[in-house]
Amino acid sequence: MAITFQELFADRTEAVGVRPSAEISHLATTTEGEDETAVLLSADATLPPTYNGLLRTSIAIEERINNTQWRLVASYELKESVWSFDTGGGQQHITQSIETEGRYGPGASTKLGGAINYDGQNVNGVDIVVPVYAFSETHYFTDAQVTPAYKAMLFNLTGTVNNGSWRGFLAGEVLFLGASGSKRGNDLWELQFRFSASPNKSDIQVGEITGIAKKGWEYLWVLYAEDVDETAKSIVKKPIGVHVERVYPTSDFTALGLGA
Repeated sequence: MAITFQELFADRTEAVGVRPSAEISHLATTTEGEDETAVLLSADATLPPTYNGLLRTSIAIEERINNTQWRLVASYELKESVWSFDTGGGQQHITQSIETEGRYGPGASTKLGGAINYDGQNVNGVDIVVPVYAFSETHYFTDAQVTPAYKAMLFNLTGTVNNGSWRGFLAGEVLFLGASGSKRGNDLWELQFRFSASPNKSDIQVGEITGIAKKGWEYLWVLYAEDVDETAKSIVKKPIGVHVERVYPTSDFTALGLGA
C-alpha cells in the first residue's frame, strides 16, 4: 500500500516580510512496518517542492501518532539567487599593437605594421591585460530538476559559447566555465554557474589590413612575411594575413534553466 499524505490546514503557519516562510503540516498514513526513513523518502517525492513562490527547504517528522500514522512538517523559505562578478580582466598574448606611437633610431622600421618585439627573426609579441568579465550565479533547484540528464547537459555545455543573445551579451561573447552543486539531506540543490565574457569586435586593423571582425572567444592570429625596409636597410616581418579561428563550440544557454 502506498503512503498517503493529507494536509492539516489548521496547523499551517506563514510569515511575511523581508524573509517570507511557511510551515505546512501533513498527516502521513502508512501500512504497518513502514519506518521513518520510508516516510521521509515518500514525502520528499510527493509533497509540493514550492508554495506561493517559496521553495521547500526541509521535511521533518514531528510525531509518530500510532503504528500507521505520522505527523510531519514541510518548511518553505524564500531562497534567493546570488550573483557575483569580477572585471579584473584576463591576460592575452598579442603580436600587434593598436597603433605605433613613435619610432626612434636609424634601425626603426615603418614597415613592421605594428608588429611587437621583432628580434630580426620572430615577432615575439607581449602579454597584456584584456577586458574579461567573470561572473557567477547561484540558484536553487529541486531533486526533480537536478536529474542525471541535467547533470550530463551541464557537463556537455561546459567550455561552450552562447549561440544567441543571453544575459544582455551578444552571441559569441559568453563562455560557460562549468557548474558545481551541493545538497544536504532534504534541502534544495545549491548550484553555482560560472561564466566569462569577452566583447565582440568589428573594427580591428592589423598593419594595412582592415575590416577584421572577431567574436569574443574566437582566436585571431597574424601571418607574417619578410619585407625589405630600404630606409632602415634591414629585412623585417610584415603582416600579410589575418586568421580568425573558432576554437570553442557553441550552444544554447537557455538549456541551463536560468532564463535568458
